[in-house]
Amino acid sequence: MADALVKTGRLVTLFGGSGFIGRHVVRALARDGWRVRVASRRPDLAFHLQPLGKVGQIHAVQANLRYPDSIVHALRDAEVVVNLVGILSETGAQTFEAVQAEGAEALAKAAKEAGAGVFVQLSAIGADAESGSAYARSKARGEALVQQAFPGAVVLRPSVVFGPEDQFFNRFAAMARYLPALPLIGGGGTKLQPVFVGDVAKAAALAAEGKANAGAIYELGGPEIATLRRIMEFVLKTTERKRPLTPISFEQAKIIGKFSEVATKLTFGLFPQTFAITRDQVELLKTDNVVSDAAKAEGRTLEGLGIAPESFEAFAPTYLARYRATGQFADRRFA
Repeated sequence: MADALVKTGRLVTLFGGSGFIGRHVVRALARDGWRVRVASRRPDLAFHLQPLGKVGQIHAVQANLRYPDSIVHALRDAEVVVNLVGILSETGAQTFEAVQAEGAEALAKAAKEAGAGVFVQLSAIGADAESGSAYARSKARGEALVQQAFPGAVVLRPSVVFGPEDQFFNRFAAMARYLPALPLIGGGGTKLQPVFVGDVAKAAALAAEGKANAGAIYELGGPEIATLRRIMEFVLKTTERKRPLTPISFEQAKIIGKFSEVATKLTFGLFPQTFAITRDQVELLKTDNVVSDAAKAEGRTLEGLGIAPESFEAFAPTYLARYRATGQFADRRFA
């Protein structure tokens, strides 16, 4: 409690705080006693974050990584800067390079000039300058540019992030509700290490507090490594849906991705995102998304930060139950 009171006057500026991961990071920082300034392109979409802290502890300001002047305004008096901004697909001016590389660099430079003491950059496991995925390349370039502009910046690379509002388990569960079969891209052999959003938020809060090694790249994964097939089987079992899993090749998946991209453009973004996939996302599935042996050996993991990771098998059923055909309260009828 004493530490929280000490930090009440300290300010952290959080870019990307209104998103799925952002709201959990905001909560973690507020609980630690920070004043949290949420920088967003649409501050009106961040008002829902205010109840996560005390009155006046959390407030939103307008800022856009593509406009330097707005960044400077958002960073005023901030001791810590956290960048969570990221996109899964490109739309208009919101390209991977503009948002995840050039935008991250601009923010890191501005944070250094503003005198911030700590910079935390959210990246992703799979970030690789040589990857066939534009998303992965931009993440790697963003990391490099940030660490060059702000020496000592801490990079967090989570695997697939899960939680009540995720776009991973929820998406598969929604697909099982409407589709007669579920596609297994690449045969479903890709290995993933889903990490709980609350654990990612704790890691970000610890990094903001200076409890992560300066300049280190942390890889964040849950306690279980599972193939895409096993995860989809888990979702079907949890939601009590019987759907065949149909393997499709990466080449076939890219054809579907091309159709999905065209449909999204022709409908001005109204094509259901539950069924949308891009060719770049298919490319990402060609590579396993797990914590490396090097990160484990060097303690650059959740465990290295003193966090015991949450299991997706234990937590995901708490929010996937609503996808059951008979509803989430079906088991209570006979209680």
